[in-house]
Formats: sequence, structure tokens, C-alpha cells
Amino acid sequence: MRFKILLMILPIICLIGCASLKLSPADYSWPIETVLKVDAQGFVSEERYTFSLGVKNLFFAEFKDSTKYINQEIRIIRDNLGYYFITGKEFKNVYVFADAEGGMSLENKIVLSETIGLTNPAFNQKAPNIELLDGSNKYLLNYKGHVR
Repeated sequence: MRFKILLMILPIICLIGCASLKLSPADYSWPIETVLKVDAQGFVSEERYTFSLGVKNLFFAEFKDSTKYINQEIRIIRDNLGYYFITGKEFKNVYVFADAEGGMSLENKIVLSETIGLTNPAFNQKAPNIELLDGSNKYLLNYKGHVR
């Protein structure tokens, strides 16, 4: 009888020990954008946020050119939900990434123009959204796409 009770209680104790721990609320936003120069190997790094990222595939996805990253810069900002918004000069899109094991995974590709690339892009934090400025053009974005 005791053995049966122990067998019934043991799984319950194990399940309680496996309950997930959630710490909230959390704000992952970066107060300002970071402009990062792409190195010869196709990487960018930011010491302030202890951040390093390979971006060759991003440039290939945007320009269909495996060498376009050379001597380029990317602009990156993080929103309060933890999504990374990345774009650069001549880009026609903003790429939204989420953390993934050992890297980042594409969550959304926000099309800004089918024909004309950005000339002087700059991100601003406009919580809960991200603002992208390019000359007289303003885009209000979130991880799902255009807000306005």
C-alpha cells in the first residue's frame, strides 16, 4: 500500500520540480541604434552589448551578391520584446530576427520598397515600436511589420 502511494506521489513531485521559471516583465530594448562595420570575414561585433554576428548571409539575401558585405555597415536596434531590427544603406528591407541557439533566426522581412534602397537609414527607439528614418521618409515598425 505504501509503495503504491509512493508511486503515485513521486511523479507529482518530479513534475513540480520541472515547472518552468519565468522572470517578467523584461525590457530588452537598446536605447539607440548601433552602427557596425562589417569586417573582411563578414562579421560585426559590439563590445557594449557583448555581441558578435556573421552577416554574409544577410547581404546575400538582400543583394544576391556574396561579396557585397565588404566595406559595408549595418544598422541594428533591439526592441523591448527582444527582436533585432537590421538594415543598411541600399537595403530595400528591414530584417527582424529573434535569438536562436547559437545565432539568430529570421522572424520577418519587412519590405520598404521593391525598387529603391535606403540612402541614409537611422533607427530610433519609439517603444513599443521602432522608427526608421531615411531622409524625409519615416517608417514605424514592430516585429510583425509596418505599424504606419
